Amino acid sequence: MEETVNKLFQDINHLIQESKTKVAAVANAEITILFWNIGNRINEDVLGNARAQYGKQIVVTLSRQLTAYYGNSYDEKKLRRMMQFAKSFLSLENVVTLSRQLSWSHFVALIPVKDDVARDFYAELCRYEKWNVRTLRKKNKWHVV
Repeated sequence: MEETVNKLFQDINHLIQESKTKVAAVANAEITILFWNIGNRINEDVLGNARAQYGKQIVVTLSRQLTAYYGNSYDEKKLRRMMQFAKSFLSLENVVTLSRQLSWSHFVALIPVKDDVARDFYAELCRYEKWNVRTLRKKNKWHVV
């Protein structure tokens, strides 16, 4: 009987762990897509892709409001990173596809890569070879300008 209970426990434990992994992946993908949408919205709708002084103030004011409501995940520095993200990865469809396998931290590490071809190359390597962020940073250090 104890052997049956242990086997049952192992099977259920495996199911729980597998589900937790799937939930984390879905949550990460949704957060990444949200951050792209926020950055894109600020870039296109608010700033009109210009760097006017009033635009900078809008980001500061917006970050204060969002931080007060949602916490530090929306401070000015993070909003600016979201804006860079949307400018670095122009296609939402590409972000959706990559976000299923790459974390937000992967994207943050890829943002400084100025060459579009190199950035896409490293994103694909991360996806295909399942690189963690540390490996990505180590491998692409020569392409960051």
